[in-house]
Amino acid sequence: MFKARKDEPGYARLRSDQAVERNVHGNPVDLIASSSVPVDSSLYINGDSSVGTTENRNKQHGFHFTADNCIGCHACEAACSEKNDLPPHLSFRSVGYIEGGSYPNLTRMNLSMACNHCDDPVCLKGCPTNAYTKHSEYGAVLQDPDTCFGCGYCTWVCPYNAPQLDPVEGQVQKCNMCVDRLEVGLKPACVSACVGNALDFGVIESTSENRHEAKVSIPGFPNPEISKPNIRFQQTKSLPDEFRRPDSQDIKYCKEGTSNSYVPTVDLKHSIERKWSLAELNSRENPLVIFTLFTQAVVGAFSILFVGSAAGIDSFQTVTTSSIVTAFLLILTGLQAFVLFLSTQHLGKPWRFYRGFNNLRHSPLSKEALAISIFFSFLPLIMLSSLFQSGFLSLYAGTSLQVQFLSWEGDKLLAYLTPLFVSAAVISGIVGLYYMHCIYRIKARPFWNHWQVLSSFFGTMFSLGAILIGLFCLPLAWLSGIELSDLVKELSAFVSFGLLLEGVGHFFHARDLQRKGQEGNASFQVLKSKFGKTYIARNISLTFCILAISLLPLLLEGTLLLGAFYLTSLIVLCTALVSRALFYVLVIPTTMPGAFFWKNKGFENHARETGLAKLPQVGVVEFDH
Repeated sequence: MFKARKDEPGYARLRSDQAVERNVHGNPVDLIASSSVPVDSSLYINGDSSVGTTENRNKQHGFHFTADNCIGCHACEAACSEKNDLPPHLSFRSVGYIEGGSYPNLTRMNLSMACNHCDDPVCLKGCPTNAYTKHSEYGAVLQDPDTCFGCGYCTWVCPYNAPQLDPVEGQVQKCNMCVDRLEVGLKPACVSACVGNALDFGVIESTSENRHEAKVSIPGFPNPEISKPNIRFQQTKSLPDEFRRPDSQDIKYCKEGTSNSYVPTVDLKHSIERKWSLAELNSRENPLVIFTLFTQAVVGAFSILFVGSAAGIDSFQTVTTSSIVTAFLLILTGLQAFVLFLSTQHLGKPWRFYRGFNNLRHSPLSKEALAISIFFSFLPLIMLSSLFQSGFLSLYAGTSLQVQFLSWEGDKLLAYLTPLFVSAAVISGIVGLYYMHCIYRIKARPFWNHWQVLSSFFGTMFSLGAILIGLFCLPLAWLSGIELSDLVKELSAFVSFGLLLEGVGHFFHARDLQRKGQEGNASFQVLKSKFGKTYIARNISLTFCILAISLLPLLLEGTLLLGAFYLTSLIVLCTALVSRALFYVLVIPTTMPGAFFWKNKGFENHARETGLAKLPQVGVVEFDH
């Protein structure tokens, strides 16, 4: 428990608020009614089993921010950092601001924001390790850093910058509502430290003295429908029609019609001249670029080969009933093992990767990890079974099944099990790719929240999967003396379909982003300017590959066809790498505005480039952590 002083001032003590039945989101304020936890249960703060006696302990609490009063002194930040003993590069509460108007009527509005302990915490649902818990005590959403393995997914889904990924410790931490202070009747440290009386705290929907508004939104605040946050606002001063952010995000906020609501719109802060910016395709998400592409390729190669064989495609049947299938499965198993290992290197604590299965109920990341792991586990089983059979699966006309039996007694059992293994691998692989797409359907990242992610991932499954078959099976067939002259023609159809599927998704994605505006359109405008030449080259390359891979089987034969197929495949792979890298670096989240130095990606990059990041007081950490 927090050790309260005997002379704590009155403004630091919790009020005795009268709670309403439901909040503005329609959810009950009394949390114990819908919980199986006893009323007098302990939060075990720092191992202390004592139970607080605070009034309204089981009611949803929240912050109240009066924008008119905030002077931007950052006392709340300092108090929070001191209370939680935070390093310079972390801050559970941040003060940013937006500016509008012109001299002499320039308006600056400060925004102080921490975790809003939402009714529908998207961080809790997204976290694969189940490190988050929403408690019936005060409605606090608490996170356990020791359970966290540092994937940072909660930082993607949260619209308010609340979870903080610490690259030094390899884990996420966040505001804990100062529950140790609440248990002894004190407000959170940030509220008690506020010198302008801008911050207050209490039972949600209650307003304290000298406050009469409890708005759910304010200019610069993301859509509250994303997570139903427990913060209310008061802002009574007249505001300009447009606000700009001081940070490097390409967003400004404009008043919508005659209403008092503000919507984010595009505000490009760099030249609109088209550039390549190839160096800036490099990001800390590089392991995910490789992991997603090659996992989709491996799942695609396996599914196309064996489903195609079952459908009666002659060249695919030749591969699956020959000795080269074992070598090909060994290659797929090794490639998938490598990218799975690479994906763990994206974690802050790679050795705790197994915790990624903890939240199968809610987290798409947990579901994807399980499905891909099941797919991977079947690959060596199928490979081993192929060693004991002279013919793997002989399928004729796609309907009748004929299995060759060996003298070995277990071959009959394998003849029944192998088709089951293949079916389970195909299904689990496709399910894994579906949940891989769900990971990126995030409301707080509008550039990703589009069905184009699904078309892109499954398009890559077909295109790179077919290329993977041709890349390895054709040389294996040549070494084994097996004739596969028609394989290139049949694979070309799958590559064409995958590229066309991806191209259609890109077209509608661009159209819808411009129509919807907001952060998604801002990302698209950055794509057309900062990465404009790269974007055009990607589109030209994609169009060329669709035409080339479709026409090559009609125009060429033999060695020329094989050489052209490999050359086109190389272009397809390069195009896929660039496209996936753009996917990660372009996204503009619906985050709270920062300041010129603090919570500003532009300044953080500048600090790393100039060496300022080596000074701990700057609050920027080098990427090598």
